[in-house]
Amino acid sequence: MPELDLDFVRDQFPAFREPSLRGWAFFENAGGSYACRQVIDRLDQFYRRTKVQPYGPYPASRMAGAWMDEAYERMAQWLCVGPDEVHFGPSTSQNVQVLANAFRQIWAEGDAVIVTNQDHEANSGPWRRLADAGIEVREWRVDEEGRLDPVRLDALLDDKVRLVAFPHASNIVAQINPAAEICARVRAAGAVSVVDGVSFAPHGLPDVEALGADVYLFSAYKTFGPHQGVMTVRRELADRLPNQGHFFNAGDIRKKLVPAGPDHAQVAALEGVVTYMEALDAKHFPSSAAADRRNARVRALIRAAETRLLAPLMAYLEGRGDARLLGPADPAGRAPTLALDTRRDPREVAERLAESRVMAGAGHFYAWRLIEALGIDPRRGVLRLSFTHYASDEEIDQLIAALDRAL
Repeated sequence: MPELDLDFVRDQFPAFREPSLRGWAFFENAGGSYACRQVIDRLDQFYRRTKVQPYGPYPASRMAGAWMDEAYERMAQWLCVGPDEVHFGPSTSQNVQVLANAFRQIWAEGDAVIVTNQDHEANSGPWRRLADAGIEVREWRVDEEGRLDPVRLDALLDDKVRLVAFPHASNIVAQINPAAEICARVRAAGAVSVVDGVSFAPHGLPDVEALGADVYLFSAYKTFGPHQGVMTVRRELADRLPNQGHFFNAGDIRKKLVPAGPDHAQVAALEGVVTYMEALDAKHFPSSAAADRRNARVRALIRAAETRLLAPLMAYLEGRGDARLLGPADPAGRAPTLALDTRRDPREVAERLAESRVMAGAGHFYAWRLIEALGIDPRRGVLRLSFTHYASDEEIDQLIAALDRAL
């Protein structure tokens, strides 16, 4: 495995050349990453050249439609799904809400869904609200460390269960769940798997086909792109779901699960995320390969770089008595998101970090149920430090020095 060329990576992100950000270390990536230049360039070009209704007979309109089609096709290829299995909506929260409404129309009273208390509320609340329609809601609960045990899922699965919603990675404890194993268990039980990949995708876009997920969701704005929710839905499942859009769009697979219509410019700009991933691949791996192979090796490249940076930061935090690190102790088993139960109020710590030019967040981060299960008052919340592969050793050192002053 080659070593990540950090100079090349950071050159792809204009934020690192922005004077107003110079000297700041960015550790709130789980709330929204920097955008790569490929996304920014496409968005700029769309607004300059093709800010018209797409798919019309004149050149600007044709180009707008072609750029949108390119985003669907290239994102699908990188995720290893069909181009008619990718859907772009305004956010992951909105996408799940639409899905839940669609499933409600085909389920009957007494059917059951399984949700977790590890997930972001986006992939939890909409399913839980189906209890109002007579759907039984079962909770797959975390252990005392905040981890999900797949064995505990088995006790909840039976022939009444229609769907299991769970996170690929937690946005608080950062556990990377064995999604392929869980999806296989769900499929064997005759149910649908809905995987929240929002906290996983920024650390390497998944091979959705290999995971076996019926539905996979992530947020592009946390994955170097524009503010869009990306959702893959297995085509045979999408065909079974009732239309959620205008009645005359029922036959259009792109529109039946996106009732509000897409943001044309941001959809087109999503192509830039894939172009960036391809640039990473071309820079580090000289041989060409199929999309699934390129996806896997870029993901491994990113994970290796992040895991290397995690190790010294976690070692530092484990030696402190004024902050409890939540989640797995092994850097290889977690995403680079570190939530701390701090002795000092976490919002005050975040403010003190900002005085040292470190960007961090504090709160419950829409994981109210998980934080509560860990014995922490969600209204107080946690301090969260999160980074991606474009972080540097110097920024880790800057963070550690700032934590010494802030905690």
